[in-house]
Order: sequence, then structure tokens, then C-alpha cells
Amino acid sequence: MSDVVLGVDLGTSAVKVSAVDRQGKIIAQEAYDYPLSQPKPGYSEQNPEEWVNGTTVAIVRLILNDGLSADQIKGISFSGQMHGLVLLNAENKVVRPAILWNDTRTTAQTKEIAEVMGQEFIDITRNKALEGFTLPKILWVKENEPELFAQATTFVTPKDYVRYRMTGNLQMEISDAAGTVAMDVAKRTWSKEIQEKFGLAADFFPEIIEATDFAGNVSSAYAEFSGLQADTQVFGGAADNAAGAVGSAILKPNMVMSSIGTSGVVLKYEDNADVDYAGKIHFFNHAIPGKFYSMGVTLAAGYALSWFKKTFASDMDFTDMVESAAKSTVGANGLIFTPYLVGERTPYADGDIRASFIGIDGTHQRYDFVRAVLEGIIYSFKDIFDIYDAAGADFDTVVAIGGGAKSPLWLQIQADIFNKKVVSLKNEQGPGMGAAILAAVGLGWFDSVQEAANTFTEFGKAYLPDPERAAKYAQMHEIYKQVYGQTAELSHQLLDYRREF
Repeated sequence: MSDVVLGVDLGTSAVKVSAVDRQGKIIAQEAYDYPLSQPKPGYSEQNPEEWVNGTTVAIVRLILNDGLSADQIKGISFSGQMHGLVLLNAENKVVRPAILWNDTRTTAQTKEIAEVMGQEFIDITRNKALEGFTLPKILWVKENEPELFAQATTFVTPKDYVRYRMTGNLQMEISDAAGTVAMDVAKRTWSKEIQEKFGLAADFFPEIIEATDFAGNVSSAYAEFSGLQADTQVFGGAADNAAGAVGSAILKPNMVMSSIGTSGVVLKYEDNADVDYAGKIHFFNHAIPGKFYSMGVTLAAGYALSWFKKTFASDMDFTDMVESAAKSTVGANGLIFTPYLVGERTPYADGDIRASFIGIDGTHQRYDFVRAVLEGIIYSFKDIFDIYDAAGADFDTVVAIGGGAKSPLWLQIQADIFNKKVVSLKNEQGPGMGAAILAAVGLGWFDSVQEAANTFTEFGKAYLPDPERAAKYAQMHEIYKQVYGQTAELSHQLLDYRREF
């Protein structure tokens, strides 16, 4: 039996665990769904125990259902949803439900950070403080739930909590630490200035480790719980976007990643911290030691499509629904969708903007609406591309992963809207494969993340832009860019109404 590593992909709606051998072949894979709680508009929470239980069930299934033996499993690493806040007390017990990346309750705290620190905050963290990030969540709990905050002695992000439960060792991996916006990204350490400005004790912040660092062996308690062996090595892992970049072989500055999961991400590899996007695009420490990546985020990408299906096309197979968009035209017969269902992050840092269909008339069919959703998600990505273009970034290839890479139609739409070559991956696993690569490097199977990624990944078909369609989409995108400015205040008033009543 071949040795394998486990790549744990801890997502927002499910965890997926992949067993990968030394050649990068997925031997077996199991997943487990868990619920999301949205008790109020803008709130998004989960019980961290669901992550632990789901991960464990998936591992048990690999052993019991797929015939994997525990002694085959040599190492484990992680990809995890970013920015979630897990507060822990002195016994490392969870204080309250985790507040997730797509929670937008913290508008007041983001304004507070901007007022207190201004440009200094961007200079230190290389990011603006937005509602989805971890530091504003910490301040929200401190200000709105002081009794609970008084119990908290430290915090971690979601995948770091699951790793703690496996090993008994509490740390935060660097790409997730950067995503808290409480870290000096260039210096690769927690920011004393931020701690002092907001009255947060230095020992509230956990030890930082690298993505490929050894985090500990599986504890005897977790070995008994999961069926793993107690000598199984566990490694740091990475934030989902960093892991997705590793698993998609985004290893050169001329390549960007287009990822459509629940949220959407455009990500670019950065060789050093010299580039400055002035906070318009996020800039974080990478899973590749000593490297960085920049990215823009659409908060509701795949979520927008799944929302549309659930609400308006529940009678259709998902694939059939997506492919029905081929019946429509470039520009969806003059229909535009802005995917702001839960607010937006890039380029509009606005937790209270909401989605719109613009241009509806009586001739539009359901397939036009499907196409408008597919296109609207990619228009929002094109907004991010425009920021890169303005900063002089040079790239010629887009690697598509996630839901957007599963449909040839949607891949071609991306190529035409971006006006760039778009390629998919033959063994597309994105963040989960990235997690497996990090475990393989941690074990010493490879000398570097780059070497492992080149072995574990293989590019598939390339989609080239059609000049005529690209020109039409350029015209539609110019119209799309006007929608935010003309609907933002209306959205804010409507959300204020919902909150009042």
C-alpha cells in the first residue's frame, strides 16, 4: 500500500478530505456537510465543533469505506476558510460561535480602525480593515459582548482550531495570521502598534508558524477518536486562497487564479513585498515561505449562482441550468446582474450594498437570467483585473478553479470577459490539493512547494478569447461598473428598513 498525505479542505459549507500519494494521485476522497447559521441580516456563524466532527467523519470514512489503512497516512495539512474568529478561554474552550468571513456586522469597527490608525494601518497590514476580516470581529465582540470577551484569552482561525484539536498544540499559520489584519505583513509578525491602539494584550495573539512547519503529532485522544495513528505528523496548512494558489500551480508573476467557491477570488503570486496596491487589493503572506500573494474578493460568487438555482430554478439539474445560458446571448440580451447578495469587498468595500438585476423586460427568459448571473460574477472579477492593470501588473494566463472551471461555457465566458487565455486543471482540487502539497513538503517528500506543485498538478484545455465577443463584453462591463454607484444608496436605505422592522 502506498504512503499518502491527507489534504483537509475546510470550507464554509463542507469539509473535504483527500488522500494523495507521492505522485499527486488522489487515492480516495470523502466529504461532510455542516450547517451555516445566519440569525440576523449580515450575520454568519458556525459551531467550531461541526468542523472537528465533519473532518473526523471524513477521515473515518476514508479508513472504513475506502480501505485506507492508518499506517499509510504519513502526514496531514489543511486549507481553511479565511478570517473566521474562534475565541478561546483559558482552557482553550470555545467561548461563542465562530464569526465567519462572510459576516458583515462590523461596519462600525472598520470605521473605528480607519479613524484611529488611518494610513498607518494600511502601511502595516497592507490592507484596509473590512467587515469580513478578523480584527474588526474581535473589536465587535469586545464592544458588544464584553462578558464573553472577558472570558477569551486567545483566538484562532477555523483550520487552526481543527489542527489544535488534532494535536493539542495551539498556533496560527502565517497566511491566516495575515488575514486577521492584525499582523505586520512585511515583518511577518504581530503588530505591536495595532495591539496597543486597540487595547489587545500581546499574549492574546497565538504563536505564528509557516504553512509547511511541523505543528505536532496526532494526539492520543484524537487518534482514538479518528482511527489515525498517534505518530501521524500534522503541518501548518494555509488559508484557502493561498492553498488554492499552491494547488493550482500559481507559482509565477505572469499567472493569476480565478477561483469560484462560495466566494470568488482573483489571486496573483507576488515574489516580494515591494509592490504597493495602496490597500485596493488585499496583500498577504503566502503559504510558500518568504513569498506573498495579492487578491481581490467577490463575496458572493458561487453563492450567487446557488442562490439563484434554489430560488428560481429548483426544478432544474445544476449543470443543465448553467448550460441553459448558451441559449442566451453575449450580454444576456441586455440584462446585468451585480452579485452583491451579502455585500461586497473588491473593489467596493461595502457590507451594505445588495444585488441587482438591471434591464429586465418582458422578453427575458430564465436562461437570460442564468447567463446574467454567470456574467455578473465574472464582471466583478474583471473589476479586480482593472485594478491590477492600473498598477502595471503584467500577466497573460488565468488558471480557473472551483465552480467556474467545471463548465466549458463558463470558462469561455471568463476568457472573453477577461480577454486573456484561461486554463483549467486536469486534476482540479484547488485548496485541497494545495493542503496535500504542503503536507508532502513538510514530510520531506519534496524540497520545495514549487517542486511539489509541479509534480502534483497538470494543466488542461486552454480557452482563448474571441475578439468579437471580448469587444461586446468590454462594452457591457462599462455599463456594469456604473451600477454600484447608482444603487448603493438605495441598497443602504432598504437594508436600514429591514434592520428597523
